[in-house]
Amino acid sequence: MNSNQAIITYRAIPGLETCNVTSSPIEMADFKHPNFKPKCFNNGFACISMAAATATAKKEDKEFEPSMTQLLEHPLALLALVPRDAALFAAGALAGAAAKTFTAPLDRIKLLMQTHGVRVGQESAKKAIGFFEAITVVGKEDGIRGYWKGNLPQVIRVIPYSAVQLFAYESYKKLFQGKDGELSVLGRLAAGACAGMTSTLVTYPLDVLRLRLAVEPGCRTMSQVALSILREEGIAAFYNGLGPSLIGIAPYIAVNFCIFDLVKKSLPDKYQNRPETSLVTALVSATLATLTCYPLDTIRRQMQMRGTPYNTVLDAFTGILERDGWVGLYRGFVPNALKNLPNSSIRLTTFDTVKSLVAKSEKEFQRIVEDNRKEAKASSAD
Repeated sequence: MNSNQAIITYRAIPGLETCNVTSSPIEMADFKHPNFKPKCFNNGFACISMAAATATAKKEDKEFEPSMTQLLEHPLALLALVPRDAALFAAGALAGAAAKTFTAPLDRIKLLMQTHGVRVGQESAKKAIGFFEAITVVGKEDGIRGYWKGNLPQVIRVIPYSAVQLFAYESYKKLFQGKDGELSVLGRLAAGACAGMTSTLVTYPLDVLRLRLAVEPGCRTMSQVALSILREEGIAAFYNGLGPSLIGIAPYIAVNFCIFDLVKKSLPDKYQNRPETSLVTALVSATLATLTCYPLDTIRRQMQMRGTPYNTVLDAFTGILERDGWVGLYRGFVPNALKNLPNSSIRLTTFDTVKSLVAKSEKEFQRIVEDNRKEAKASSAD
């Protein structure tokens, strides 16, 4: 039968006057024709149901599911017992937390470099702080632990952030698919942008807490900083800089995810599922995305600071240009790149690897089910 044809069976429903025939093959394109109406549709009612067949198939699969002995013999199939969404959620969360902890020292240094002008006051705003100077300052003021100062709220933030972002991306990809089921480049960019904004909106207050812990002097806990912000600045302070954050994260995630997907898709099948392929692809996509979107990140950070002189994105943009020139927009770019590239690579590679592992476990589980079904049929035939 042609792949573009479908067989529709009409069955009687108790209490309704209808027909009970099987139509001849129907071209799927016919359904789009405005004058198309099969014989049994003349009464103005039709029902096409897959529920019974699906339920029967699931019931049969249940009967032939692997025993515990078989699962122990094929441990890969054990992963299929974990709900797919739960497995991917855990993978994204753990990958994000590990990546953030690994790169936390570089992140702290980047934040100090980005916010130096606001912290020292406008009189000394032209004085910049260098990469190695920032490393020394952190070591002198806070010791070794200082390099991970503010990492706890970041790790707490990254768990829901990674989960929301990755799942939102998959959901938005389905939403932006064309009628043919294919996703265009613009569709991928739109899905990435929406996913980035969704995850940022959900977790933004934790990002503000992380920044305050990282750059403000004195050893304080996350709860102390949160209470201080509420008392002195109000709840709106938790969303200072949200506008540039959304504007900045949308193109960053859009470019990052889109390039990652397209490059992986363009490679030969034998290379697509290799971890090293994901690693290199993630490095390339993160590099291009970072170069494009870093100035908005600098604007966002300076707007988040206590006592910031900037009220709008335009104010911050012109203010930074007047004080430091174009270089000021890329202040802290080196530690950010050193942090962001391995961060993105670890996260995307881990998630991609686990996704492939989950798919393999499902295939292995289904293979055992099919073997059990064949054995049962052979036994009944004997």
